[in-house]
Amino acid sequence: MKTVLITGATSGIGKATAKLLAQQGYRMIICGRKPDVLEQLKKDLSAFTEVFSLQFDQRFFSEVECALLSLPEAWKSIDILINNAGNAHGLDSLCDGNIADWDAMIDGNVKGLLYVSKMIMPQMRERQSGHIINISSVAARQTYAGGVVYCASKRAVDVISEGMRIELTEFGIKVTNIQPGAVETDFSMVRFKGNEQKADAVYTGYEPLLAEDIADAISYCVNAPDRVSVAELCVYPKAQAEPRTIYRR
Repeated sequence: MKTVLITGATSGIGKATAKLLAQQGYRMIICGRKPDVLEQLKKDLSAFTEVFSLQFDQRFFSEVECALLSLPEAWKSIDILINNAGNAHGLDSLCDGNIADWDAMIDGNVKGLLYVSKMIMPQMRERQSGHIINISSVAARQTYAGGVVYCASKRAVDVISEGMRIELTEFGIKVTNIQPGAVETDFSMVRFKGNEQKADAVYTGYEPLLAEDIADAISYCVNAPDRVSVAELCVYPKAQAEPRTIYRR
């Protein structure tokens, strides 16, 4: 039975993916920052498979290192790493940008992904097997005003994914970079700092993707035959033509 580690597992795409893969029989290591939410998710998933939870903030390497080193021996061998945790904060221009927002996006989306990967890649390389899935965004494909730092952080995920593939393919490790389009999760609530009216407006007038749609895509990638390596996958809702263009009715 393969072991999957998912960061940002307590909401949105991470939670939907954890549920789907647990139902498929994968052993799950769920990671997040909220202990109460983690505990409830662990109870829910335990109906389907073995589950271990880790609480840490991936923006801080000391927390990442401590959490992953604390895994019991039976859980240390991770077959599939899903780097899902990330965030967007604000829609200010660069001139008016909030430094704390910039730090949160760069530290969470870029450095955090690197920190978690650094702890897990060596064991995959030693076993000469494994699969790393990085959740990027269509924001990596086209920069937009007010989202420059977020777009830059997701472009970095694309570059890191490419670099991982170059460095790890010879060791039998697959690397998949997934770029979701507009997905209705709490993403916009976080970006707009709890402003429900602004968050709801993002998804008005069309049918956005659901977190379960991206979970389905991840499921295909991890369950494809061993000879198949999905390098990149871009998923839009039907109404979205490119990162900045959504046709609303």
